[in-house]
Amino acid sequence: MANQELFLQVIKDGYTFKGESVKIGAAVLDGVVVADAGIYLPLKTMNRHGLIAGATGTGKTKTLQMISEYLSDASVPVLLMDIKGDLSGIAAMGSSNDKVVDRYQKLNIEYKPTQFPAELLTLSDQKGVRLRATVSEFGPVLLSKILGLNDTQGGVVAMIFKYCDDTKLPLLDLKDFIKVLQYVGEEGKDELEKSYGKISTTSTGTILRKVIELQQQGADIFFGEKSFEVEDLMRIDDKGCGIINVLRVTDLQDRPKLFSTFMLQLLAELYASCPEEGDLDKPKLVMFIDEAHLIFNEASDALLQQIETIIKLIRSKGIGIFFCTQNPMDVPASILGQLGLKVQHALRAFTAADRKVIKQTAENYPETDFYKTEDLITQLGIGEALVTMLNEKGIPTPLAHVMLCSPRSRMDVLTDSEIDAIVGKSKLVAKYNQIIDSESAYEILTAKLEEAAERSKAEEEEKPGKKEEKSTLEKVANNTIVKSMVRTAGTTIVRSLLGALGLGGRSRSKKSSWF
Repeated sequence: MANQELFLQVIKDGYTFKGESVKIGAAVLDGVVVADAGIYLPLKTMNRHGLIAGATGTGKTKTLQMISEYLSDASVPVLLMDIKGDLSGIAAMGSSNDKVVDRYQKLNIEYKPTQFPAELLTLSDQKGVRLRATVSEFGPVLLSKILGLNDTQGGVVAMIFKYCDDTKLPLLDLKDFIKVLQYVGEEGKDELEKSYGKISTTSTGTILRKVIELQQQGADIFFGEKSFEVEDLMRIDDKGCGIINVLRVTDLQDRPKLFSTFMLQLLAELYASCPEEGDLDKPKLVMFIDEAHLIFNEASDALLQQIETIIKLIRSKGIGIFFCTQNPMDVPASILGQLGLKVQHALRAFTAADRKVIKQTAENYPETDFYKTEDLITQLGIGEALVTMLNEKGIPTPLAHVMLCSPRSRMDVLTDSEIDAIVGKSKLVAKYNQIIDSESAYEILTAKLEEAAERSKAEEEEKPGKKEEKSTLEKVANNTIVKSMVRTAGTTIVRSLLGALGLGGRSRSKKSSWF
Protein backbone atom coordinates (compact mmCIF):
# COMPACT_ATOMS: atom_id res chain seq x y z
CA MET A 1 0.00 0.00 0.00
CA ALA A 2 2.84 2.36 0.86
CA ASN A 3 4.35 1.60 -2.52
CA GLN A 4 1.09 2.52 -4.27
CA GLU A 5 0.77 5.70 -2.22
CA LEU A 6 4.32 6.69 -3.16
CA PHE A 7 3.60 5.86 -6.81
CA LEU A 8 0.41 7.97 -6.75
CA GLN A 9 2.30 10.91 -5.28
CA VAL A 10 5.08 10.64 -7.91
CA ILE A 11 2.52 10.62 -10.73
CA LYS A 12 0.55 13.53 -9.29
CA ASP A 13 3.72 15.58 -8.80
CA GLY A 14 4.94 14.78 -12.30
CA TYR A 15 1.71 15.21 -14.24
CA THR A 16 0.05 18.19 -12.58
CA PHE A 17 0.57 21.34 -14.64
CA LYS A 18 -0.22 25.00 -14.07
CA GLY A 19 -1.36 25.72 -17.62
CA GLU A 20 -4.10 24.10 -19.70
CA SER A 21 -3.74 20.35 -20.14
CA VAL A 22 -5.75 17.38 -21.45
CA LYS A 23 -6.20 13.98 -19.82
CA ILE A 24 -5.22 11.05 -22.03
CA GLY A 25 -5.49 8.19 -19.51
CA ALA A 26 -4.45 6.91 -16.09
CA ALA A 27 -1.34 5.21 -14.75
CA VAL A 28 -1.11 1.47 -14.14
CA LEU A 29 0.78 -0.23 -11.27
CA ASP A 30 1.16 -4.00 -10.92
CA GLY A 31 -1.50 -4.52 -13.60
CA VAL A 32 -4.11 -2.34 -11.84
CA VAL A 33 -5.35 1.00 -13.21
CA VAL A 34 -4.92 3.74 -10.58
CA ALA A 35 -7.77 6.01 -11.69
CA ASP A 36 -6.63 8.86 -9.44
CA ALA A 37 -3.20 8.85 -11.13
CA GLY A 38 -4.35 10.76 -14.21
CA ILE A 39 -1.90 11.34 -17.07
CA TYR A 40 -2.20 14.80 -18.63
CA LEU A 41 -0.57 16.46 -21.63
CA PRO A 42 0.38 20.10 -21.07
CA LEU A 43 -0.63 22.09 -24.16
CA LYS A 44 2.21 24.52 -23.50
CA THR A 45 4.82 21.89 -24.44
CA MET A 46 3.01 20.31 -27.40
CA ASN A 47 5.28 22.28 -29.74
CA ARG A 48 8.25 20.27 -28.42
CA HIS A 49 7.37 17.44 -30.82
CA GLY A 50 6.87 13.77 -30.00
CA LEU A 51 7.02 10.09 -30.89
CA ILE A 52 4.32 7.41 -30.88
CA ALA A 53 5.90 3.99 -31.41
CA GLY A 54 4.96 0.33 -31.18
CA ALA A 55 4.43 -2.89 -33.09
CA THR A 56 1.59 -3.38 -35.56
CA GLY A 57 -1.80 -3.69 -33.86
CA THR A 58 -0.81 -2.20 -30.49
CA GLY A 59 -2.89 0.98 -30.88
CA LYS A 60 -0.49 3.64 -32.22
CA THR A 61 -2.89 5.08 -34.78
CA LYS A 62 -5.75 5.20 -32.26
CA THR A 63 -3.49 7.02 -29.81
CA LEU A 64 -2.73 9.78 -32.30
CA GLN A 65 -6.45 9.92 -33.17
CA MET A 66 -7.34 10.30 -29.48
CA ILE A 67 -4.71 13.02 -28.88
CA SER A 68 -5.92 14.86 -32.00
CA GLU A 69 -9.46 14.89 -30.61
CA TYR A 70 -8.37 16.50 -27.36
CA LEU A 71 -6.30 19.08 -29.25
CA SER A 72 -9.33 19.95 -31.37
CA ASP A 73 -11.39 20.37 -28.18
CA ALA A 74 -8.72 22.81 -26.97
CA SER A 75 -8.99 24.90 -30.18
CA VAL A 76 -5.71 23.58 -31.63
CA PRO A 77 -5.81 22.76 -35.39
CA VAL A 78 -4.33 19.39 -36.39
CA LEU A 79 -2.87 17.85 -39.56
CA LEU A 80 -3.00 14.04 -39.83
CA MET A 81 -1.22 11.92 -42.44
CA ASP A 82 -3.71 9.12 -43.12
CA ILE A 83 -1.50 6.39 -44.58
CA LYS A 84 -3.74 3.40 -43.85
CA GLY A 85 -7.04 5.16 -44.57
CA ASP A 86 -8.64 4.71 -41.14
CA LEU A 87 -8.17 8.21 -39.72
CA SER A 88 -10.93 9.77 -41.82
CA GLY A 89 -13.38 8.31 -39.27
CA ILE A 90 -12.48 11.19 -36.94
CA ALA A 91 -15.15 13.17 -38.81
CA ALA A 92 -17.88 10.74 -37.66
CA MET A 93 -19.29 9.96 -34.22
CA GLY A 94 -17.91 6.89 -32.46
CA SER A 95 -20.02 4.04 -31.14
CA SER A 96 -20.05 2.38 -27.75
CA ASN A 97 -19.24 -1.29 -27.10
CA ASP A 98 -18.34 -3.43 -24.09
CA LYS A 99 -14.57 -2.88 -24.45
CA VAL A 100 -14.91 0.90 -24.67
CA VAL A 101 -17.31 1.05 -21.71
CA ASP A 102 -15.02 -1.15 -19.60
CA ARG A 103 -11.97 0.97 -20.42
CA TYR A 104 -13.64 4.26 -19.52
CA GLN A 105 -15.03 2.80 -16.29
CA LYS A 106 -11.53 1.79 -15.23
CA LEU A 107 -10.31 5.30 -16.05
CA ASN A 108 -13.28 6.83 -14.16
CA ILE A 109 -14.11 8.97 -17.22
CA GLU A 110 -17.47 9.38 -18.94
CA TYR A 111 -17.48 8.21 -22.55
CA LYS A 112 -19.18 10.66 -24.94
CA PRO A 113 -19.24 9.67 -28.64
CA THR A 114 -18.23 12.75 -30.65
CA GLN A 115 -17.58 13.77 -34.23
CA PHE A 116 -14.95 16.39 -34.97
CA PRO A 117 -14.69 19.13 -37.62
CA ALA A 118 -12.54 17.71 -40.43
CA GLU A 119 -11.19 18.72 -43.81
CA LEU A 120 -10.10 15.99 -46.27
CA LEU A 121 -6.94 16.78 -48.26
CA THR A 122 -5.22 14.87 -51.06
CA LEU A 123 -2.00 14.82 -53.08
CA SER A 124 -3.53 12.74 -55.87
CA ASP A 125 -6.87 12.26 -57.63
CA GLN A 126 -8.62 11.08 -54.46
CA LYS A 127 -11.58 13.12 -53.25
CA GLY A 128 -10.58 16.14 -51.20
CA VAL A 129 -8.76 19.46 -51.30
CA ARG A 130 -5.88 19.26 -53.79
CA LEU A 131 -2.47 20.23 -52.41
CA ARG A 132 0.07 21.63 -54.85
CA ALA A 133 3.29 23.65 -54.96
CA THR A 134 5.13 25.27 -57.84
CA VAL A 135 8.69 24.40 -58.79
CA SER A 136 9.69 28.03 -58.17
CA GLU A 137 8.49 27.81 -54.58
CA PHE A 138 10.73 24.84 -53.94
CA GLY A 139 13.76 26.87 -54.97
CA PRO A 140 17.06 25.47 -56.30
CA VAL A 141 18.46 24.29 -52.95
CA LEU A 142 15.44 22.30 -51.82
CA LEU A 143 14.82 20.88 -55.29
CA SER A 144 18.45 19.75 -55.52
CA LYS A 145 18.18 17.99 -52.15
CA ILE A 146 14.98 16.25 -53.19
CA LEU A 147 16.61 15.06 -56.42
CA GLY A 148 19.75 13.93 -54.58
CA LEU A 149 22.12 16.03 -56.72
CA ASN A 150 25.80 16.67 -56.04
CA ASP A 151 27.27 20.18 -55.67
CA THR A 152 28.05 20.55 -59.37
CA GLN A 153 24.57 19.48 -60.46
CA GLY A 154 23.02 21.66 -57.74
CA GLY A 155 24.97 24.60 -59.16
CA VAL A 156 23.43 23.96 -62.59
CA VAL A 157 19.93 23.96 -61.03
CA ALA A 158 20.71 27.26 -59.27
CA MET A 159 21.88 28.70 -62.61
CA ILE A 160 18.68 27.59 -64.31
CA PHE A 161 16.53 29.22 -61.60
CA LYS A 162 18.55 32.46 -61.97
CA TYR A 163 18.17 32.39 -65.75
CA CYS A 164 14.40 31.87 -65.42
CA ASP A 165 14.11 34.75 -62.93
CA ASP A 166 16.10 37.09 -65.20
CA THR A 167 14.21 36.19 -68.38
CA LYS A 168 10.74 36.04 -66.78
CA LEU A 169 10.21 32.31 -67.37
CA PRO A 170 7.81 31.04 -64.66
CA LEU A 171 8.71 27.56 -63.35
CA LEU A 172 5.34 26.20 -62.27
CA ASP A 173 5.38 22.46 -62.90
CA LEU A 174 7.94 19.79 -63.81
CA LYS A 175 7.10 20.17 -67.50
CA ASP A 176 8.41 23.75 -67.30
CA PHE A 177 11.61 22.68 -65.57
CA ILE A 178 12.26 19.88 -68.08
CA LYS A 179 11.69 22.25 -71.03
CA VAL A 180 14.16 24.79 -69.66
CA LEU A 181 16.65 22.04 -68.89
CA GLN A 182 16.47 20.80 -72.49
CA TYR A 183 16.64 24.33 -73.89
CA VAL A 184 19.80 25.33 -71.99
CA GLY A 185 21.46 22.08 -73.04
CA GLU A 186 20.68 22.57 -76.75
CA GLU A 187 19.25 25.65 -78.54
CA GLY A 188 19.84 28.08 -75.66
CA LYS A 189 23.26 26.81 -74.62
CA ASP A 190 25.22 29.69 -76.21
CA GLU A 191 22.79 32.27 -74.80
CA LEU A 192 23.14 30.93 -71.27
CA GLU A 193 26.92 30.45 -71.33
CA LYS A 194 27.50 34.09 -72.37
CA SER A 195 25.93 35.36 -69.13
CA TYR A 196 26.14 32.50 -66.62
CA GLY A 197 29.05 30.25 -67.59
CA LYS A 198 29.44 26.85 -69.20
CA ILE A 199 27.02 24.01 -68.53
CA SER A 200 28.01 20.37 -68.83
CA THR A 201 25.67 18.23 -70.90
CA THR A 202 26.52 15.37 -68.54
CA SER A 203 25.11 17.37 -65.62
CA THR A 204 21.93 18.35 -67.45
CA GLY A 205 21.44 14.73 -68.53
CA THR A 206 21.79 13.49 -64.95
CA ILE A 207 19.38 16.13 -63.63
CA LEU A 208 16.85 15.20 -66.31
CA ARG A 209 17.00 11.52 -65.32
CA LYS A 210 16.46 12.43 -61.65
CA VAL A 211 13.41 14.55 -62.54
CA ILE A 212 11.95 11.71 -64.63
CA GLU A 213 12.45 9.36 -61.65
CA LEU A 214 10.43 11.80 -59.52
CA GLN A 215 7.75 11.95 -62.23
CA GLN A 216 7.46 8.17 -62.21
CA GLN A 217 6.33 8.37 -58.57
CA GLY A 218 3.49 10.71 -59.54
CA ALA A 219 5.10 14.07 -58.78
CA ASP A 220 3.49 15.73 -61.82
CA ILE A 221 0.19 15.89 -59.98
CA PHE A 222 1.82 17.67 -57.03
CA PHE A 223 3.73 20.42 -58.87
CA GLY A 224 1.63 23.24 -60.29
CA GLU A 225 -1.12 25.69 -59.42
CA LYS A 226 -3.05 26.68 -57.40
CA SER A 227 -0.56 26.49 -54.57
CA PHE A 228 -1.90 25.66 -51.13
CA GLU A 229 -1.55 28.33 -48.44
CA VAL A 230 -0.41 26.88 -45.11
CA GLU A 231 -2.60 29.34 -43.21
CA ASP A 232 -5.57 27.23 -44.31
CA LEU A 233 -4.29 24.42 -42.08
CA MET A 234 -4.74 26.59 -38.99
CA ARG A 235 -8.47 27.17 -38.88
CA ILE A 236 -10.97 27.11 -36.02
CA ASP A 237 -14.63 26.24 -36.61
CA ASP A 238 -17.66 28.25 -35.48
CA LYS A 239 -17.82 26.31 -32.18
CA GLY A 240 -14.22 27.10 -31.29
CA CYS A 241 -12.83 23.63 -32.13
CA GLY A 242 -9.61 23.23 -34.06
CA ILE A 243 -10.25 21.79 -37.53
CA ILE A 244 -8.58 18.41 -38.08
CA ASN A 245 -7.04 18.25 -41.56
CA VAL A 246 -6.85 14.63 -42.75
CA LEU A 247 -4.38 14.21 -45.61
CA ARG A 248 -5.37 11.00 -47.39
CA VAL A 249 -2.15 9.44 -48.69
CA THR A 250 -3.21 5.80 -48.82
CA ASP A 251 -1.89 5.55 -52.40
CA LEU A 252 1.61 6.85 -51.58
CA GLN A 253 3.02 3.91 -49.62
CA ASP A 254 4.80 2.66 -52.73
CA ARG A 255 5.94 6.17 -53.69
CA PRO A 256 8.08 7.29 -50.74
CA LYS A 257 10.00 9.83 -52.84
CA LEU A 258 6.84 11.83 -53.46
CA PHE A 259 5.78 11.55 -49.82
CA SER A 260 9.16 12.81 -48.52
CA THR A 261 9.11 15.58 -51.17
CA PHE A 262 5.74 16.75 -49.92
CA MET A 263 6.71 16.54 -46.25
CA LEU A 264 9.92 18.52 -46.63
CA GLN A 265 8.19 21.22 -48.67
CA LEU A 266 5.41 21.46 -46.09
CA LEU A 267 7.84 21.80 -43.19
CA ALA A 268 9.94 24.35 -45.10
CA GLU A 269 6.89 26.41 -46.04
CA LEU A 270 5.49 26.34 -42.50
CA TYR A 271 8.84 27.52 -41.16
CA ALA A 272 9.18 30.26 -43.79
CA SER A 273 5.57 31.50 -43.54
CA CYS A 274 4.89 31.48 -39.79
CA PRO A 275 6.24 34.27 -37.57
CA GLU A 276 8.33 33.67 -34.47
CA GLU A 277 5.99 33.12 -31.52
CA GLY A 278 8.22 32.15 -28.58
CA ASP A 279 6.51 30.13 -25.85
CA LEU A 280 2.75 30.06 -26.42
CA ASP A 281 0.10 28.71 -24.04
CA LYS A 282 -0.79 26.17 -26.74
CA PRO A 283 0.50 25.44 -30.25
CA LYS A 284 -0.85 26.98 -33.44
CA LEU A 285 -0.74 23.64 -35.25
CA VAL A 286 0.17 20.04 -34.40
CA MET A 287 1.13 17.63 -37.17
CA PHE A 288 1.05 13.82 -36.87
CA ILE A 289 3.06 11.83 -39.41
CA ASP A 290 1.90 8.20 -39.41
CA GLU A 291 4.27 5.53 -40.82
CA ALA A 292 7.14 8.01 -40.48
CA HIS A 293 9.69 5.48 -41.73
CA LEU A 294 8.45 6.26 -45.27
CA ILE A 295 10.17 9.64 -44.97
CA PHE A 296 13.43 8.52 -43.47
CA ASN A 297 14.06 5.30 -45.38
CA GLU A 298 14.33 7.07 -48.75
CA ALA A 299 15.94 10.29 -47.53
CA SER A 300 19.51 11.18 -48.47
CA ASP A 301 21.96 12.51 -45.86
CA ALA A 302 21.39 16.05 -47.12
CA LEU A 303 17.64 15.61 -46.87
CA LEU A 304 17.87 14.23 -43.32
CA GLN A 305 20.02 17.17 -42.31
CA GLN A 306 17.42 19.56 -43.74
CA ILE A 307 14.61 17.82 -41.83
CA GLU A 308 16.63 17.85 -38.60
CA THR A 309 17.29 21.58 -38.95
CA ILE A 310 13.63 22.39 -39.50
CA ILE A 311 12.53 20.18 -36.58
CA LYS A 312 14.90 22.07 -34.29
CA LEU A 313 13.73 25.50 -35.38
CA ILE A 314 10.03 25.14 -36.15
CA ARG A 315 8.91 24.79 -32.51
CA SER A 316 9.59 28.52 -32.03
CA LYS A 317 6.87 29.09 -34.65
CA GLY A 318 4.32 27.38 -32.39
CA ILE A 319 4.18 24.16 -34.43
CA GLY A 320 4.51 20.64 -33.02
CA ILE A 321 5.45 17.56 -35.07
CA PHE A 322 4.75 13.99 -33.95
CA PHE A 323 6.19 10.92 -35.65
CA CYS A 324 4.27 7.64 -35.51
CA THR A 325 6.22 4.50 -36.42
CA GLN A 326 6.64 0.84 -35.48
CA ASN A 327 10.19 1.07 -34.18
CA PRO A 328 11.75 4.09 -32.44
CA MET A 329 14.97 3.25 -34.30
CA ASP A 330 13.18 4.20 -37.55
CA VAL A 331 13.70 7.82 -36.52
CA PRO A 332 17.32 9.06 -36.83
CA ALA A 333 18.98 9.64 -33.46
CA SER A 334 19.58 13.33 -34.23
CA ILE A 335 15.81 13.83 -34.67
CA LEU A 336 14.80 11.42 -31.89
CA GLY A 337 16.70 13.61 -29.44
CA GLN A 338 14.44 16.58 -30.34
CA LEU A 339 11.21 14.82 -29.37
CA GLY A 340 9.77 15.82 -25.99
CA LEU A 341 6.75 13.48 -25.73
CA LYS A 342 7.29 9.72 -26.07
CA VAL A 343 4.42 7.24 -26.14
CA GLN A 344 5.79 3.70 -26.39
CA HIS A 345 3.33 0.93 -27.19
CA ALA A 346 4.32 -2.74 -27.05
CA LEU A 347 7.24 -4.21 -28.99
CA ARG A 348 7.55 -7.93 -29.76
CA ALA A 349 10.71 -9.96 -29.09
CA PHE A 350 10.73 -12.72 -31.71
CA THR A 351 14.43 -12.59 -32.58
CA ALA A 352 17.77 -11.59 -31.09
CA ALA A 353 17.63 -8.42 -33.18
CA ASP A 354 14.20 -7.62 -31.69
CA ARG A 355 15.55 -8.03 -28.15
CA LYS A 356 18.45 -5.73 -28.96
CA VAL A 357 16.06 -3.04 -30.22
CA ILE A 358 13.90 -3.40 -27.08
CA LYS A 359 16.93 -2.96 -24.85
CA GLN A 360 17.99 0.17 -26.77
CA THR A 361 14.44 1.52 -26.60
CA ALA A 362 14.25 1.00 -22.82
CA GLU A 363 17.50 2.93 -22.37
CA ASN A 364 15.90 5.99 -24.01
CA TYR A 365 13.38 6.35 -21.17
CA PRO A 366 13.84 7.81 -17.67
CA GLU A 367 14.85 5.37 -14.97
CA THR A 368 12.05 4.27 -12.63
CA ASP A 369 11.72 2.41 -9.34
CA PHE A 370 8.26 1.10 -10.24
CA TYR A 371 8.81 -0.77 -13.53
CA LYS A 372 11.30 -3.04 -15.24
CA THR A 373 11.08 -1.11 -18.49
CA GLU A 374 12.77 -3.65 -20.75
CA ASP A 375 10.36 -6.41 -19.68
CA LEU A 376 7.26 -4.24 -19.55
CA ILE A 377 7.63 -3.08 -23.20
CA THR A 378 6.90 -6.64 -24.35
CA GLN A 379 3.93 -7.10 -21.99
CA LEU A 380 1.84 -4.00 -22.74
CA GLY A 381 -1.73 -4.64 -23.86
CA ILE A 382 -3.54 -2.96 -26.76
CA GLY A 383 -4.16 0.69 -25.94
CA GLU A 384 -1.51 0.68 -23.19
CA ALA A 385 1.82 2.49 -23.40
CA LEU A 386 4.82 3.80 -21.53
CA VAL A 387 4.63 7.58 -21.44
CA THR A 388 7.01 10.40 -20.60
CA MET A 389 6.95 14.04 -21.70
CA LEU A 390 8.41 17.43 -20.92
CA ASN A 391 6.72 19.41 -18.17
CA GLU A 392 6.28 23.16 -18.31
CA LYS A 393 9.87 23.66 -17.15
CA GLY A 394 11.24 21.40 -19.86
CA ILE A 395 12.02 18.52 -17.45
CA PRO A 396 11.01 14.95 -18.40
CA THR A 397 8.12 13.60 -16.35
CA PRO A 398 8.39 10.25 -14.52
CA LEU A 399 7.93 7.20 -16.72
CA ALA A 400 4.37 5.88 -16.43
CA HIS A 401 2.66 2.72 -17.64
CA VAL A 402 -0.61 4.18 -18.92
CA MET A 403 -3.99 2.84 -19.96
CA LEU A 404 -4.94 5.34 -22.64
CA CYS A 405 -8.39 6.67 -23.47
CA SER A 406 -9.85 5.31 -26.70
CA PRO A 407 -11.00 7.70 -29.44
CA ARG A 408 -14.48 9.16 -29.13
CA SER A 409 -14.88 9.37 -32.91
CA ARG A 410 -15.29 6.45 -35.28
CA MET A 411 -12.36 4.01 -35.26
CA ASP A 412 -12.89 3.10 -38.90
CA VAL A 413 -13.10 4.64 -42.36
CA LEU A 414 -15.79 6.94 -43.71
CA THR A 415 -18.20 5.67 -46.35
CA ASP A 416 -18.11 7.12 -49.87
CA SER A 417 -21.30 9.07 -49.23
CA GLU A 418 -19.86 10.55 -46.00
CA ILE A 419 -16.69 11.57 -47.86
CA ASP A 420 -18.81 13.18 -50.60
CA ALA A 421 -20.75 15.13 -47.97
CA ILE A 422 -17.58 16.53 -46.36
CA VAL A 423 -15.99 17.41 -49.70
CA GLY A 424 -19.24 18.90 -50.98
CA LYS A 425 -19.48 21.49 -48.20
CA SER A 426 -15.77 22.34 -48.14
CA LYS A 427 -14.84 25.94 -48.91
CA LEU A 428 -11.26 24.89 -49.67
CA VAL A 429 -12.30 22.52 -52.47
CA ALA A 430 -13.80 25.47 -54.33
CA LYS A 431 -10.63 27.47 -53.69
CA TYR A 432 -7.99 24.93 -54.75
CA ASN A 433 -9.54 22.33 -57.05
CA GLN A 434 -10.20 24.48 -60.10
CA ILE A 435 -7.93 23.95 -63.11
CA ILE A 436 -5.54 26.82 -63.90
CA ASP A 437 -3.44 26.90 -67.07
CA SER A 438 -1.18 29.93 -66.82
CA GLU A 439 1.43 30.69 -69.44
CA SER A 440 4.78 29.50 -68.13
CA ALA A 441 8.27 28.46 -69.24
CA TYR A 442 7.05 25.54 -71.36
CA GLU A 443 4.68 27.62 -73.47
CA ILE A 444 7.06 30.60 -73.75
CA LEU A 445 10.05 28.53 -74.87
CA THR A 446 7.94 26.41 -77.24
CA ALA A 447 6.64 29.58 -78.92
CA LYS A 448 10.17 31.01 -79.07
CA LEU A 449 11.53 27.88 -80.78
CA GLU A 450 8.62 27.73 -83.22
CA GLU A 451 9.14 31.38 -84.14
CA ALA A 452 12.85 30.77 -84.72
CA ALA A 453 12.05 27.75 -86.91
CA GLU A 454 9.56 29.72 -89.01
CA ARG A 455 12.04 32.58 -89.44
CA SER A 456 14.74 30.15 -90.55
CA LYS A 457 12.34 28.52 -93.00
CA ALA A 458 11.35 31.88 -94.48
CA GLU A 459 14.98 32.88 -94.94
CA GLU A 460 15.70 29.56 -96.65
CA GLU A 461 12.78 30.00 -99.05
CA GLU A 462 13.98 33.47 -100.09
CA LYS A 463 17.20 32.03 -101.52
CA PRO A 464 17.50 31.93 -105.41
CA GLY A 465 16.15 28.73 -106.99
CA LYS A 466 13.85 27.94 -104.08
CA LYS A 467 10.67 29.44 -105.59
CA GLU A 468 10.57 27.02 -108.54
CA GLU A 469 11.26 24.09 -106.19
CA LYS A 470 8.50 25.29 -103.89
CA SER A 471 5.99 25.47 -106.79
CA THR A 472 6.72 21.85 -107.75
CA LEU A 473 6.31 20.71 -104.13
CA GLU A 474 2.98 22.53 -103.80
CA LYS A 475 1.63 20.67 -106.83
CA VAL A 476 2.59 17.35 -105.32
CA ALA A 477 1.18 18.29 -101.91
CA ASN A 478 -2.18 19.29 -103.43
CA ASN A 479 -2.59 15.86 -105.01
CA THR A 480 -5.60 14.12 -103.32
CA ILE A 481 -3.88 10.76 -102.95
CA VAL A 482 -0.81 12.34 -101.40
CA LYS A 483 -2.94 14.30 -98.94
CA SER A 484 -4.66 11.12 -97.78
CA MET A 485 -1.35 9.31 -97.27
CA VAL A 486 0.11 12.19 -95.27
CA ARG A 487 -2.99 12.48 -93.09
CA THR A 488 -2.90 8.78 -92.19
CA ALA A 489 0.82 8.80 -91.45
CA GLY A 490 0.49 11.94 -89.36
CA THR A 491 -2.27 10.48 -87.19
CA THR A 492 -0.22 7.36 -86.52
CA ILE A 493 2.83 9.40 -85.55
CA VAL A 494 0.85 11.66 -83.20
CA ARG A 495 -0.77 8.71 -81.43
CA SER A 496 2.61 7.04 -81.02
CA LEU A 497 4.12 10.20 -79.55
CA LEU A 498 1.22 10.77 -77.16
CA GLY A 499 1.42 7.19 -75.95
CA ALA A 500 5.17 7.37 -75.40
CA LEU A 501 5.01 10.66 -73.53
CA GLY A 502 1.94 9.80 -71.46
CA LEU A 503 0.09 12.87 -72.74
CA GLY A 504 -3.52 13.33 -73.66
CA GLY A 505 -4.95 13.50 -70.13
CA ARG A 506 -6.64 16.45 -68.56
CA SER A 507 -4.66 19.66 -68.28
CA ARG A 508 -3.16 20.54 -64.92
CA SER A 509 -2.93 23.85 -63.16
CA LYS A 510 0.12 25.89 -62.33
CA LYS A 511 0.77 29.04 -60.27
CA SER A 512 2.05 29.92 -56.86
CA SER A 513 1.84 30.21 -53.07
CA TRP A 514 2.32 26.67 -51.78
CA PHE A 515 1.99 22.95 -52.30
